Amino acid sequence: MNSFSKYLSAFMLAFVLLPVAGCAPTSKQESTGEYVDDSVITTKVKTAILEDPALKVAEINVETFKGIVQLSGFVSSRDAANKAVSVARGVSGVKSVKDDMRIK
Repeated sequence: MNSFSKYLSAFMLAFVLLPVAGCAPTSKQESTGEYVDDSVITTKVKTAILEDPALKVAEINVETFKGIVQLSGFVSSRDAANKAVSVARGVSGVKSVKDDMRIK
């Protein structure tokens, strides 16, 4: 095999493997399955917060990344914020909850 053939073979191998390496999720990027799972968790947490009679809050934003839920927005008291965190932790699939809520 001449040197040109070796370089061509190496280039073709790299060209074929590059897209495969690009599909692997990283710590800052989710796979499609993780994104769908996080969307489901976000919906469940939002529903649980809205349905909780002690909260009655529509100003809490919910975001999920790899099972970690972040709550932000405004609540009327520290007790309401603690309750929202507790409700979010009770949803299946939630790994942890970050509390970024502010008291009005």
